[in-house]
Amino acid sequence: MEAAPGASAAGAKAVRAPAPTTPAVHNPLPPAFARMKGAERLNGAHSAKDTRHVTFDLAETGLAYEVGDSLGVHPTNCPDTVAAIIERLDARATDEVDCPDGTRRTMWEALSAACDIGRPSDEAIEVLASRAPEADESNRLQALAEGHPRAGPEEADLLELLLAFPSARPPVQELVRALGALQPRLYSIASSPKRAGAAVNLTVSAVRWEKRGRARAGVASVFLADRAARGTAVLVFVRRSNGFRLRADAAAPVIMIGPGTGIAPFRAFLQERRAIGATCPNWLFFGDQHRASDFLYEEELTGYHRDGLLTRLDVAFSRDQPERIYVQQRMREQAAELWAWIREGAHLFVCGAVAMAKDVDLALAAIIARQGAMGLGAAKAHLAEMAREKRYLKDVY
Repeated sequence: MEAAPGASAAGAKAVRAPAPTTPAVHNPLPPAFARMKGAERLNGAHSAKDTRHVTFDLAETGLAYEVGDSLGVHPTNCPDTVAAIIERLDARATDEVDCPDGTRRTMWEALSAACDIGRPSDEAIEVLASRAPEADESNRLQALAEGHPRAGPEEADLLELLLAFPSARPPVQELVRALGALQPRLYSIASSPKRAGAAVNLTVSAVRWEKRGRARAGVASVFLADRAARGTAVLVFVRRSNGFRLRADAAAPVIMIGPGTGIAPFRAFLQERRAIGATCPNWLFFGDQHRASDFLYEEELTGYHRDGLLTRLDVAFSRDQPERIYVQQRMREQAAELWAWIREGAHLFVCGAVAMAKDVDLALAAIIARQGAMGLGAAKAHLAEMAREKRYLKDVY
């Protein structure tokens, strides 16, 4: 559980914890508390991004992973936001309440570690509506709960709703029970256990933005970047990959397309290939905004390229020239070679945002159609067949 303000979880023993009552994802191994070892910033000083190389120590957890797996992280909410909500509700941090996950905790622990206060459920908004004596506020909240976005502030968290509708003051227990459970976040693992040993690495982009004059932040990403100090015990679990793995046949060529934090599993793949002495050709497409500040793991990747583990390394830095250049353009520039690798049995892996993966799909289909002298429909069918054969795999978010 989250400690009260001023307390620290750093001294907590790294022991196996009970499984959450309402897990959001398939979880074959029980969660355990892992020790946070650090969240090193990967971007340069002038970057617009804040990407972290996060490391956990799994030595005392009993957890094990393979390349291609993901690590689930149970974050806690921002303590400043939690304190502001408690104050707004005229509640006490030490009062006990029943939580959405079936546990009974103090108000502070409930809002910190058990409740989703970033995206209030429709049920919670209906509770606010039913307890707002001011008619206009009640009607607008009810409309918001029914899916009418203009009824209230768009993408409002619980604190903003309480500020925007000051007459809504529901009983604390009623509101807490209506909130959704705070869910774990999944991150592609960026290390091979053959190299990292008992450690596990993640590549996490700390998400921060401003909404209506108020600073907002991603729950898990900023928890890992800013609030989980070195030595903190964090509840984590391993989610087994659903096929996003290197084949046991180490002779098959591999093409990896992973811009931004999508590099994570491919760093793990390359570490694995090096550890087992694989000699197959490896080709990586990586992209980000600026080479000087956003070339994640540059020294490691260029080192792999120099010593031959990476047969090819093609990069695209979108903001380093007037026109935007992305990995899809680099793929089109190497269309003939890409098609040759595909014909030789290469396995294609894509990791990153859904929109990027769709653009890569389109680029690959166009490349296959042109280079294979076939129609676009036949090229898409070729990609579909590769996917059925597990030669074209995606890890998208």
